[in-house]
Amino acid sequence: MKIKQINRLWYVLHTKSRFENVVNDALAKKSFEVFLPKILVKSRRRDRRLMIRIPLFPGYLFLKTDLHPAEHIEILKTVGAVRLIGNKEGPISVATETIESLKIMVAGDNKVLTGARFKKGDPVTVVYGPFAGVTGTFVQYRGKGRVVVTIEALRQFAAVDVSEDDVERLPKILS
Repeated sequence: MKIKQINRLWYVLHTKSRFENVVNDALAKKSFEVFLPKILVKSRRRDRRLMIRIPLFPGYLFLKTDLHPAEHIEILKTVGAVRLIGNKEGPISVATETIESLKIMVAGDNKVLTGARFKKGDPVTVVYGPFAGVTGTFVQYRGKGRVVVTIEALRQFAAVDVSEDDVERLPKILS
């Protein structure tokens, strides 16, 4: 008689916006092995300049499971959990080596760079600095942490070069 080997793999779980910590803690309480990579950044609040830890991939965390139907349902019943990332065949696993590499990267206090925050044409607003309150369209990255934002006024365009940390993406309005 053969005993079936349980094969637990890492998967990416999409969460509601800003629910990464809630989902991480709830799944840990349910005895799941979870990993929420966080990086150290300066707080963007005007009243303080603290260093805080935020998720490396906002809206996502990693979870180790065998995808047994009962486990899968328990994962999705967790407050703030949306879905496991995959394709039409189902969730796609992440290599253990990738998870181990991420753990090493976020273990220290070194700056970890991720992919581009903005895509050409994204609506953005400047939230800090001398151009605070300006809304426009993201045009391009311009060197270390600098971005170009265009502003349309009277059918004329003006472009400003601002720090990437001073700019936030606005939700796209569907027309």
